[in-house]
Amino acid sequence: MPDRHLTPMLALVLAGALCVTLFPVFWVLMTALKPPTDWNAAPAVWIPSQPTLVNFRTLFDPSALQAYGLSGVSQAATPSILGSLLAASVATALSILIGLASAIGLSRYSVLTKWTPLVILSGRMFPPAAIAVPFVIMFSAVHLIDSFPGLIAIYVAVTLPFSTWMLKSFVDDLPVEIEQAAMLDGRSRLMAHLLVTLPLIRGGLFATTMFIFILNWSEFMFALVLSYTNVTTIPVQLAKYVTATAGTLYGVQAALAVLAMLPLILVGYAIQGHLARGMTFGAVKR
Repeated sequence: MPDRHLTPMLALVLAGALCVTLFPVFWVLMTALKPPTDWNAAPAVWIPSQPTLVNFRTLFDPSALQAYGLSGVSQAATPSILGSLLAASVATALSILIGLASAIGLSRYSVLTKWTPLVILSGRMFPPAAIAVPFVIMFSAVHLIDSFPGLIAIYVAVTLPFSTWMLKSFVDDLPVEIEQAAMLDGRSRLMAHLLVTLPLIRGGLFATTMFIFILNWSEFMFALVLSYTNVTTIPVQLAKYVTATAGTLYGVQAALAVLAMLPLILVGYAIQGHLARGMTFGAVKR
């Protein structure tokens, strides 16, 4: 493969693409540091001359905006942050565990038709708005409305097709002879998968986990219709920052959005090596 150097034109194109990609992040961060007087300023204030942390304080102290003549917010964002962490983490763990078992079963032991994986994925072909009402009716009958078990259950249900399909592709790329060699050495089928299959696909496992966690962390529709007072998440809390008296609290929304991005950035940075390996797993065919 020929060696390609970074030409000035290519560098300019990459810089432009990087600016377009990072501009929303820059704007959210700057808005989070703006005082309320700069939220709707005309012309727009790109970089606040007097940055403040009042928007971040408002997330934990609803009365912090009163210093600017605003009525503040109805409640702190702490329950929504903790709720998102609990629901997204537990749902991701369950989705990955069930999806991994399903992926290995479909890849290694499936006696069903070739349409089975497509049938599994068909659960994601319906828009959330179309299936939200039936879930509300069913969950009301079993008293799972406005509860973490109910929210976690729906998160697992909507992400399980993705985790199954993604993990199945990684298991398919792994030669079955490696597992058979482990069984010849005296390992059971289960131990062969635990000691051989899992370590070899851990890059794909990390990549799938990150993808499923992002889906659960940012889910809005089901969290909105299945939660009222006892359960709330960050996407729902962002919508609550539109008040009748103060209008849209752009700075507070931006501050919560910055906090919502931090776990994804930190986790993604921590497992970036595994992500790169997972995204390229099986790319070279023999």
